[in-house]
Amino acid sequence: MFRHILVPTDGSELSQNAARYAVSFAREVGAKITAFYAKPEYPVTYYGEGVLIDTTSPEKFEELAEIQAREILGFVAGLCQEAGVACDELSATSDVPHELIIETATKTACDLIFMASHGRHGFVNLLLGSETQKVLAYSKIPVLVYRSPT
Repeated sequence: MFRHILVPTDGSELSQNAARYAVSFAREVGAKITAFYAKPEYPVTYYGEGVLIDTTSPEKFEELAEIQAREILGFVAGLCQEAGVACDELSATSDVPHELIIETATKTACDLIFMASHGRHGFVNLLLGSETQKVLAYSKIPVLVYRSPT
């Protein structure tokens, strides 16, 4: 049924748990995985009295983001290698991760997005929302949400 699964990850413990289950699921159904990480955009610095100024250049920020992406995606790739599941690694830059997740799943012809739910409730959820909720709301590709039992 599913042959190509996008596994978006932010490197958090919840995302790593979801990745473990995604790899297990992929192995069971004979699917390949594309691990995906949305790198953050270079932050705009505001100057003002009492504000600390970040002296990181856009180039250095991009370099550090790429190192972080390789580490985060490497975790998923390692799980896939251990399980004998084919895996591609992709990252792209955006401050709107849910749009990038859906765009990547579409461009890579994924037939399932497998991602973690961070389990926010109440007012915090209303304020912050969740990338998972946004993917669920806008994706035309099926989404499997892994909710950690803890």
